[in-house]
Amino acid sequence: MPRHWLMKSEPDEASIEDLCAAGVLPWTGVRNFQARNFMRDDMHPGDDVLFYHSSCAEPGIAGLARIDALPVPDETQFDPASRYHEPRATRDRPLWLQIDVRFVRRTRLLPLAEMRRRPELATMRVLARGNRLSITPVTDDEWLAVLAALAEAPG
Repeated sequence: MPRHWLMKSEPDEASIEDLCAAGVLPWTGVRNFQARNFMRDDMHPGDDVLFYHSSCAEPGIAGLARIDALPVPDETQFDPASRYHEPRATRDRPLWLQIDVRFVRRTRLLPLAEMRRRPELATMRVLARGNRLSITPVTDDEWLAVLAALAEAPG
């Protein structure tokens, strides 16, 4: 069972700076069943997170975070004004979950292009062709390789 995760967020929706300012943010808007199932079945308070900026000029790992609580129903699914509204969801039968993420620290940006050049990161799911998941497990070896890369000068 993974202890480490990579979680993607678009910086204009929730950036590492937003997480730093808030301390803890609810991870809402996940609308993929596999990502939801990771939250429901595998993520636990204390698990480590690579906070990844996606869909931006330079995507990559921008900081470290930690899972702060067990998952709960994502409130955005019940809000008709939310872009994440889910008309099929009810309070008795929610479809989507959210999980709280706590800020640990900003890091230098580890850009996607640099990640792709590092053979020790080749197995990361975020680098797999066609991967669109916003939450992916990270192995112990991948976690340690990312931390080592973050400690180096950009390259």
